[in-house]
Amino acid sequence: MRPTPADPDAWNAYLAEGNRTQARKRVAADVLLRDGDGRILLVNPTYKPDWDLPGGMAEANEPPHIAATRELKEELGLAIEPRRLLVVDWVAPHGPWDDQIAFIFDAGTIGTAEAAALQPHDDELSELAFVTPAEATTRLRNRLARRLRAALEALNGQGGPLYLHDGQPV
Repeated sequence: MRPTPADPDAWNAYLAEGNRTQARKRVAADVLLRDGDGRILLVNPTYKPDWDLPGGMAEANEPPHIAATRELKEELGLAIEPRRLLVVDWVAPHGPWDDQIAFIFDAGTIGTAEAAALQPHDDELSELAFVTPAEATTRLRNRLARRLRAALEALNGQGGPLYLHDGQPV
């Protein structure tokens, strides 16, 4: 017999068992940050071969926008809160990884002097660069390049937030 809310201890144990057996998703929270010339900030992680957008993985029970804010502070020393959601992308299992949910938030624009002075703040990044959107898509792996193009569409008023499946519109 299934417990009911009338027996709170049994009910909570039943719900906890359901929580334990349900799938958990990894969550990536990146930002689209631009300089005064409209160039996009990319970062070069030390732990993987490709350039990336600033951001990173959410910690357990951490909201995606808070993860993006935390990662900007840790990796770049920037105290910027994301403005709005541009993209949600369901990323299929690949290589050793299970599926994940990837977010891109608009982080706005920083001034020319601040952009020029920006440096990595920890050993997870080897360098950073502000690049044109066209150059960004050549530096990023294909799935992330598609996600960035969708984020730029959403940013430029062509819809949004956009929902993607492996970087492709659904």
